[in-house]
Amino acid sequence: MMSGFTSSDQNLSIKTGSRLDSDYIGLARFMLPEASTPPRSYKNPQPESVKERRDGQSHRVVRLEAVQYFGFWLESEEERDEGAVKSRELQKKTRDRAKAGQPSVDERYTQWKSLVPVLYDWLANHNLVWPSLSCRWGPQLEQATYKNRQRLYLSEQTDGSVPNTLVLANCEVVKPRVAAAEHISQFNEEARSPFVKKFKTIIHPGEVNRIRELPQNSKIVATHSDSPDVFIWDVEAQPNRHAVLGAADSRPDLILTGHQDNAEFALAMCPTEPFVLSGGKDKSVVLWSIQDHISPSATEQGSAKSPGSGSSSIKHASKGIDSPSVGPRGIYQGHEDTVEDVQFCPSSAQEFCSVGDDSCLILWDARAGTSPAVKVEKAHSADLHCVDWNPHDENLILTGSADTSVRMFDRRNLTSGGVGSPIYKFEGHKAAVLCVQWSPDKSSVFGSSAEDGFLNVWDHEKIGKKKDRAGTRMPNSPPGLFFQHAGHRDKVVDFHWNASDPWTIVSVSDDCESTGGGGTLQIWRMSDLIYRPEEEVLSELEKFKSHILTCSSKS
Repeated sequence: MMSGFTSSDQNLSIKTGSRLDSDYIGLARFMLPEASTPPRSYKNPQPESVKERRDGQSHRVVRLEAVQYFGFWLESEEERDEGAVKSRELQKKTRDRAKAGQPSVDERYTQWKSLVPVLYDWLANHNLVWPSLSCRWGPQLEQATYKNRQRLYLSEQTDGSVPNTLVLANCEVVKPRVAAAEHISQFNEEARSPFVKKFKTIIHPGEVNRIRELPQNSKIVATHSDSPDVFIWDVEAQPNRHAVLGAADSRPDLILTGHQDNAEFALAMCPTEPFVLSGGKDKSVVLWSIQDHISPSATEQGSAKSPGSGSSSIKHASKGIDSPSVGPRGIYQGHEDTVEDVQFCPSSAQEFCSVGDDSCLILWDARAGTSPAVKVEKAHSADLHCVDWNPHDENLILTGSADTSVRMFDRRNLTSGGVGSPIYKFEGHKAAVLCVQWSPDKSSVFGSSAEDGFLNVWDHEKIGKKKDRAGTRMPNSPPGLFFQHAGHRDKVVDFHWNASDPWTIVSVSDDCESTGGGGTLQIWRMSDLIYRPEEEVLSELEKFKSHILTCSSKS
């Protein structure tokens, strides 16, 4: 039995035993057939949550807006029919409100924040003075009883009054079923989180548009800026700098050359070898090996060696930086517009894919030359912004587009009638999709973020499966969508699943349009009652049925 404890920073409350808190009480109202119907006061809920003392422990009864938000509840046997009528009436009112006009960003955010204790196991909100266009998990540094310490990579995209920076932060990741529900929702949007501490600042040559870490050694980081070059950093060896106006740029450990025009966003690092992949405005995809800096003769191994391969210390496109540089293993031509994203095959450094503003998805095989292995025309009806390759099933590839959809392709059957033929189309966003990523924790789960401010979590295995209970799914939710993170108030430009901490995500939004500047970093983990098998969750909730019914009657 876990003993009661409060961390030294007093922002982490540890509770005894299992998390019998709003998770159980709130989710039970949606899932337990015997859970009571909402009390008569549900139309006018109390402004403060109800609390009670039980076995020396404080339990939070979720506010009933949660029931209204989802538009359903599961009734007792005696009142099921009456409850079904009320549920339909409530859903109709919700639809009528939607027809009258969508809620404002602030209204949507306020509604979301009231549900944080129900939907999340843990959440940390961190205000950013300057927006960060990328966020990535680095190595795990320390494991403790109630939380782990892990490196986080961010950036500061400034207005020129101070230098642009690459930031290393230390993040305290709270373990599952540890944080008290009443604490995770009590945060100030304008404040920095005590769980995120800046550790080191690197003054970056230009804006940091994209950050990617080397899977074999996540202390090695690649960055994209508004230039043709890719910068490689040994972030632990780099000195800590003070970002003041006029300060000289930090010196990259290596510069990768080969693009003929700016390469701003498309960037990937290989899971199996120290290879780097990039795409740019020159419509090309470029491949490097970091090892070529150590052993220039290694370029002979590449089937598509290009002039200029090997290591040198010459000046390059990034003016004024005197760092070692390496030319490409291969330059691949096939796109007709800017390449927006690239990704390696999870098991091969020689196979990769790319997407671009020409609406094409292209698969490449470096062993077969520099021409496309497969070119999928009209993969979407607009520009493609992002792509990811499933690490669990190498036949599945995700793409996200300005047409607001996410599509899943099977590389064994990519086209039909000369155009892209996806297995599924996921249509849950209302603006351009900016980032897609498969979950490392379950092969069928992935996330997508967009300019609409939402980060959606999907499970393609749920598509087409009948639900035993109509009440276990949000009304009008798109097929496959099972969680929607609405904690950002502006476009969610990047997110990253944590491979060291299951079901934990870091996400970042650029808030310039909504608040006039800055950004929001959020680190969060949905309640495990949401993603675990329904039968398993119901069995657990049954153990606390009497307590749930008592709380419901008292509320």
